[in-house]
Amino acid sequence: MDLDVRIYPCPKSGPRYRETIKQRGGKYQFPYFFDPNTGAQMYESDTINDYLFKHYGSGTVPFMLSSGLLTTLTLSLASLTRPGRGSFYHRSTPPQESLELYSYEGSPFCRLVRETLSELEIPYLLHNVAQGSPRRAAFIARSGKMTVPYLIDPNTDTAMFESADIVAYLKRTYALG
Repeated sequence: MDLDVRIYPCPKSGPRYRETIKQRGGKYQFPYFFDPNTGAQMYESDTINDYLFKHYGSGTVPFMLSSGLLTTLTLSLASLTRPGRGSFYHRSTPPQESLELYSYEGSPFCRLVRETLSELEIPYLLHNVAQGSPRRAAFIARSGKMTVPYLIDPNTDTAMFESADIVAYLKRTYALG
């Protein structure tokens, strides 16, 4: 759907955002979705997908995202090679300003960066630039090429490609201990 999404990672034992989710929705359950355009708030991936496609898409959830069991199975298979990554908090210093990540869901390289951002509980603005996205031209004009992941950190005036370099940068800049 080519939407920008503000992400507030909530890894297990993360001290920054989990309480906010419990206060807003009444429980520690993830994902939790909040739409600032409508005020809608909800849990459950299938419910969130239904909402997104109704309000921002074609109105119909694609088959691969419409079956809770099928969606869970395919996501679980993708996580088999990296069990637990992105789920557990590592102490970190929060950035003053939110980072930006240009990415697309199917890229394993982008996934490595999203896992690290989650583990460090670093908020970021996710810009989706998947194949066919009308945003790709603007992204190429900004970055100089069509390569993702691409991280922008306004706190250090850093912009960079390459997942391994980004992961190393995030750990060096924000991780503690």
